Amino acid sequence: MLERRTPHDDLVDHLVRSTPLARGEAARVIMDVLAYFDETAEEFVRRRHRELRSQGLTNAAIFQRIADELPHRAVAPPELSLRQLRRIVYG
Repeated sequence: MLERRTPHDDLVDHLVRSTPLARGEAARVIMDVLAYFDETAEEFVRRRHRELRSQGLTNAAIFQRIADELPHRAVAPPELSLRQLRRIVYG
């Protein structure tokens, strides 16, 4: 029976060789990481706002932190003002 190949098999093979992960575990890790970085800027802003609110931070601190974090995303979105960040969350 032929093994099904995916576009990320080279990376899966690398993780299996370089970590104690089994092939299935390595594939799941890769899919989780890809999903994390597939997030749009708007999805990231909403998710981070929820996370930081749950930690008790104020909106002023939250939006500043999000503005600081956005340029460091894997694919940096356009620079957003604090007002634009608020509009993403509150409409």
